[in-house]
Amino acid sequence: MSRTDSVVDIVIYHNPECGTSRNALAMIRNAGIEPHVVEYLKTLPSRALLVELIERAGISPRELLREKGTPYAELGLGDTTLSDEALVDAMMAHPILINRPLVVSPLGVKLCRPSEAVLDLLPSGQLGAFAKEDGEQVVDASGERVG
Repeated sequence: MSRTDSVVDIVIYHNPECGTSRNALAMIRNAGIEPHVVEYLKTLPSRALLVELIERAGISPRELLREKGTPYAELGLGDTTLSDEALVDAMMAHPILINRPLVVSPLGVKLCRPSEAVLDLLPSGQLGAFAKEDGEQVVDASGERVG
């Protein structure tokens, strides 16, 4: 058992097709934590849970909306007069509109874009060096954040 397995409960709302999401998941694991991975495109959170996550993250539904690779434009979601409820309805109908990764930890809830934002939610440090898939060094050999 790692030093954190028994005391840390982290959930990542993950899309394995997304590099940012894969990098955040890898950084969680690099801290010795095996999170609960929810592939939200397969297992959509309830509307109530999605609203709660948005509120706990301190963002608006619009800030959670993903534009790239989604039906955002086709659905007219750029219309700033749309209510928060309408935006949440759109995310429930089209989960690909939910930006990722959304991470829940004992330290809070955050949309982890860029992926290294996840480091702020981890109660333990990195166990070693970490570089993103594109080669960008995020954590050095001593487990310290770079930059």
